[in-house]
Amino acid sequence: MSKIDDTKAFVPVRIAVLTVSDTRSLAEDRSGDVLVERIERAGHVVAERKLVQDERNEIASQLSTWCDDPEIDVVLSTGGTGLTGRDVTVEAHRDVYEKEIEAFAIVFTMVSMKKIGTSAVQSRATGGVARGTYLFALPGSPGACKDAWDEILEAQFDYRHRPCNFVEILPRLEEHLRRK
Repeated sequence: MSKIDDTKAFVPVRIAVLTVSDTRSLAEDRSGDVLVERIERAGHVVAERKLVQDERNEIASQLSTWCDDPEIDVVLSTGGTGLTGRDVTVEAHRDVYEKEIEAFAIVFTMVSMKKIGTSAVQSRATGGVARGTYLFALPGSPGACKDAWDEILEAQFDYRHRPCNFVEILPRLEEHLRRK
């Protein structure tokens, strides 16, 4: 089973938080607040925080901007992962992804099933990688953000987590660009 290897040093990562909403402001963004609090409590850096409207191009543009920023390792978005007509965050993420992390959605659904039962099928949480940056689209509820962070992301963004974690392979995400 997974564990923390105390012989390794903790390595903080720089995480940007993007809230997708037509109805909230940053002052009312409880889900973003949950993520920021957990990121900082874990010892990571909140590199930036923004709110954008539920517009596919606007979301994809912000994700791309952050993927091009060498000071950002991870982007966590919250909101817009449901099934309604305005929910386009997943499509925007996939517009940017080079590789999708399919297992993230599966594990998130497993975690959600324990909390909300079959209602978990309504989430389209997703994860991927683009230009050396991890990207995760989380639902817009504070509870879902807590579940994603507490049950999956906190461990995967801890360099000491074994048997493996996202941080240890971060430097290799763009190794294909160095090949000849």
